[in-house]
Amino acid sequence: MTNPLRIGIAGLGTVGGGVVKTLQRNAALLEARTGRPLVITAVSARSRTRDRGIDISGFAWEDDPVALARRDDVDLVVEVMGGENGPAKAITETALKSGKHVVSANKAMLARHGHAMAGLAEQSGVALRFEAAVAGGIPAVKALTEGLAGNEITRVMGVLNGTCNYILTEMERTGASYASVLADAQKLGYAEADPAFDVGGFDAAQKLALLAATAFGSQVDYDGIEIEGIERVNLADIEHAAELGYRIKLLGTASRADGLLHARMQPCLVPANSEIGKLQGVTNMVAFEGDAVGRIVLTGPGAGEGPTASAIIADIADIARGLVIPAFGRPASSLAASVRATTSPIASYYLRFLVNDAPGVLGRVATALAEHSISINRMRQIEHDGDQAPVLIVTHRTSRTDLDRALAEIWRLDVCRAEPVAIRIEDV
Repeated sequence: MTNPLRIGIAGLGTVGGGVVKTLQRNAALLEARTGRPLVITAVSARSRTRDRGIDISGFAWEDDPVALARRDDVDLVVEVMGGENGPAKAITETALKSGKHVVSANKAMLARHGHAMAGLAEQSGVALRFEAAVAGGIPAVKALTEGLAGNEITRVMGVLNGTCNYILTEMERTGASYASVLADAQKLGYAEADPAFDVGGFDAAQKLALLAATAFGSQVDYDGIEIEGIERVNLADIEHAAELGYRIKLLGTASRADGLLHARMQPCLVPANSEIGKLQGVTNMVAFEGDAVGRIVLTGPGAGEGPTASAIIADIADIARGLVIPAFGRPASSLAASVRATTSPIASYYLRFLVNDAPGVLGRVATALAEHSISINRMRQIEHDGDQAPVLIVTHRTSRTDLDRALAEIWRLDVCRAEPVAIRIEDV
């Protein structure tokens, strides 16, 4: 197979520019590995004249990205425009219907339309690949669809947002507040000017939705994920967790039991000496548990020009070799609709209360927990000044439903001075 694979790139921002650079820099290496040249023939972006630090003069230009998807000299479209709908969705649908392969880094679009897009790809006999949409340079999707194909996957876990991991680890390392570390992350380019999508857990939840669909052979169900961000985690929680032998991570977990899908993206306490507990800075981590292999842990950069371009080009290389497999590892028509669990699996929880420093108060808190069948594993009152006492409790395993009822009752007590904080403890 010596005919070139002709590539059109829609989007020439940081990631698109990185794809151009890497394809040009490693052209000979990629041809040797795939058996054919990988050639960029056309590009599309918002501005033709913007200085991107790359030479695009040798490529055909399309103002309309959808027109790029219709070109006769394009075999494969790289979609790195972003956006759940709009031009990104239009170009992807057009390319697939036109019999062109698509490689996308667009987690937002795929979390909403991935099942439909996978069906279109199969109808046309082309590939839809999205390694770069999930965990940057980590080959997580490929691990599931190929390396772990012989396993029944029972659980997926991941730290899937570098911004959140950076904030939490820097708070612990420096003792600075959430607001201060977030401001530093924005200055360093790790967080957007409006960081809500990252710190709110939504970015990571989209990635988890794609991983869960691939792992469990189900349709993508982003709306079925319970999402909580890190905005309410304060320095006191991080310090107290450390004293208990834990670290706080924004952790995505998805598991399937008795046909029910449990999926959550939320701050969790994890053992400080675990692989996930040791994860620092903007690094991502994905862990899979299979019936044959046990646990596999993959770690690496989750974003950035180079890592994301690396993942995109890995998908391109597979297609150049002739590897065309269903997007989620099995035919789209066989992907079952997720049956969402109505309750969370039982777990232990870290609780923090701020209560009046007066006789009998701890007894009232303990009684409220006991009335909802919540057993206390450890309880500690933190040294303090004044008439307000911080109290920490680690529970035995319990249901979140029972816990929420107990916390609501405690919050109504006249001795409770601030809304209780509850963070799940995850066994990793």
